[in-house]
This record gives sequence, structure tokens and C-alpha cells, in this order.
Amino acid sequence: MKKIRTGLLLLACLAMIGAASCGKIKKGEYAKGSATIFCDDGFKNILEEEIEVFEYSYPGSSIIPFYVDEQSAIDTLMADGTQAIIVTRELTKEQIRYMKDKFKRVVRTRPIAVDAVALITNKSNDVQSLSMTEIGELLNGKKTRWTDFGGNDTTAVKIVFDNAGSSTVSYMRDTFLPAGAKISDNPHAFAQKNNAAVFDVVKKDKNALGIISVSWLGDDLSLAQNVPVDKRYEDYQNQNDTIATKLTTAVNVLKISNPTEKNDFDPVAYKPYQVYINSGEYPLFRKVYMISTASNSTVLYSFYTFVTGFAGQKIISRTGILPYNVSARVVELK
Repeated sequence: MKKIRTGLLLLACLAMIGAASCGKIKKGEYAKGSATIFCDDGFKNILEEEIEVFEYSYPGSSIIPFYVDEQSAIDTLMADGTQAIIVTRELTKEQIRYMKDKFKRVVRTRPIAVDAVALITNKSNDVQSLSMTEIGELLNGKKTRWTDFGGNDTTAVKIVFDNAGSSTVSYMRDTFLPAGAKISDNPHAFAQKNNAAVFDVVKKDKNALGIISVSWLGDDLSLAQNVPVDKRYEDYQNQNDTIATKLTTAVNVLKISNPTEKNDFDPVAYKPYQVYINSGEYPLFRKVYMISTASNSTVLYSFYTFVTGFAGQKIISRTGILPYNVSARVVELK
């Protein structure tokens, strides 16, 4: 609780600094100042690049991110401790009304991406795909060993996920578990601090199966960040929006199938490439939203405009997930 109170005090100070440095701006201009944003840890890679390029473009701006679980991000917004969050669900009508009545805040919500939840395994693991039914059986504890899924190893599957309050865990719980159940109830499930820790465990443990946002698996953004920010900025402004993201080869990214009556019980499994997220053939996907209560003429409103604009959307295309406002292109598959 002491850390939370200290954090909120810091936010209040930053908000005062930002408010003092912002004046009225004309349409099409960007405001200066400092502000905070709270973001689900699953989208850390996206937000860090968005901030770096935005601050390069507008030197008088400073966006300070906090990476937390999704519920904490929403709770902080609802307490007016920040005026922008990135999460995978919209506010309810009651929450929107509360923000208006309590703080005189107007809530703006914009989808910025379609994210996929990826399942990853160690490079030495011979299981290449799972069906939605098999994933449900694994998370519910009905099947526990790699041999249950066509593997040669009789060892129990070690399910590795980030913190229990994350949007990724909430999505998998709501998709596969009965009401009231938790993934952490499974004796073979182990929580980590964040997505980076999940990735590291899977790289080292041959029996681990990681649950992670696909935005952590795209190689294009990692390679892009080796390029000076001014060159990246020029590229993001380029109206050529071709997407050719490759997924990392440091771990195995499993193919997922979803044979249902709707698709004529198609048994084909797909990796979470952008084109298959866009078509819905890769079944584990959800929208990502940026929610802002910042008023016009503030640096946060300028950042909101940037992220939802062309350059901000092109940055998202480099992460492996699908930008909401940029069309998908066929990617190179290996």
C-alpha cells in the first residue's frame, strides 16, 4: 500500500507539472508537457516504441509509463490517478458516467490493435500444435502430460504465465475455464512477474508452455530498435504500410486449430501471424484499446492522437500484432 500511495503522489506531481506547461493549442498542433500512462505489461514493447518516437517528434513532451496488470490500470484511471491507459476491454457505461460525474472527465476510447495470445514452447519440444479443445483440457487439468498432446516426453506440462491480474491471463481464463475458476488453481501452473520472465523460462525449460502476448515475439521491432530513432521516425511516416513481420526463432510458437461447425470442422492449425489474426483463422485474439480522459490541449491528448494515427499504427505493425487501422498483408511463413 505504501508503494501505491507513493506512486499516486508522484502521479499528482507529474500531472501538476504537465498542466502548468500546457496552454491552448491550435488544431493539428501537439502540446508540450509531462504526463503518465498505465499499460498492461503485455503491451510494453509497443508502448516503449510509441513513446520514444513521439518524444523524438515532439521534444517538449514527456510520457512516463507504468506497466501494471490490467485491473490496476483501470483502477488508477477510475481514481483519476492517470488520464490514459492501454487495456483489452472498454469501460462500462457506469464507469464512463462515474468519471463524468465525479471528475468532469470525458472518456475517449479507441481500438488501436488486435492482439493474439500465443502459446510458446522450448526449442527442444516436439509438440508443434494444439487445438482449442486440447488447450481447455490442459488448463482445466484434464490432461497434464506432453504425451497427451502427441509429444514424446511423459513429463507434466509446466504452464507458465505472467501475473494473475494480466489481460492475457484474464482472456485465457474467460475463454477456457468455468466461472470462478483460475488458471493458478492448476497445480502445474506457475505465475511469473511479467511477459519477459515467461519468455525466459520457456527458453530454458524444455517442459514449459508459455502463455504470452504475440507482441513479445515479433523480430521486426527488435531489429528496428537498433536503428537510430530519427531513421525509424522517417520510416514510420512512410505511407507504404506493408506488413512483413516474422516471429522469433528463439522459442517454438505453436499452431492453434479450432475445428467447429462454423468452419466445417477445419482441422488446420495456424500460427499467430498478422494475416491469420485478421482473418480470424488464428482463434486466440482480442482487441486492444487506448482509453483517455485527457482534455484537448494536453500532452496526453496529443499522444492519444499520435498512437491512433498512421505513424503510431505502423509502429504497432512491427510488433507482430495487428494494428487496428492498417490493413494486413501476407507475411513470409517458415
